[in-house]
Amino acid sequence: MEISAKTEYAVRAMLQLSDAAQGTLVTTENLATAQGLPRKFLESILAELRRAGLVMSTQGPRGGYCLARPASEIAVGDVFRAVDGPLAEVRGRRPQDTTYDGVAHHLPVLWVAVRSSLRHVLDGTSLAQLRSGDLPASVQELADIHDAWDNR
Repeated sequence: MEISAKTEYAVRAMLQLSDAAQGTLVTTENLATAQGLPRKFLESILAELRRAGLVMSTQGPRGGYCLARPASEIAVGDVFRAVDGPLAEVRGRRPQDTTYDGVAHHLPVLWVAVRSSLRHVLDGTSLAQLRSGDLPASVQELADIHDAWDNR
């Protein structure tokens, strides 16, 4: 699985917003500077996050962005879907909608299992947990597997 720059930037921006007091507006410029993100790209990402109902915005000289609800109520998976769509697709189709003949007949089961594992990690981790580092035990256990950090 490759995580796009768009998704990475969106998660970083949401974490930065979660660091502000609830309802405090943060400008695009401050978000971009704090995380070292390209401002124009960040503006389009924030627009997608707003359309998905994850952030609210106010225009004007005192405008900016804030989380639409508490960071503890926003899953990392919500951010992924807001900017990149479904967590797992196979050539543009949902895993359960794939079919194969012959020896590949059981492949949809594997695709669905991959999506399920992504959901477990991304939907089971809130922005608040990610920001604090107090990750769910099941997520920490996966990261602690002896070769989890090794390239293959």
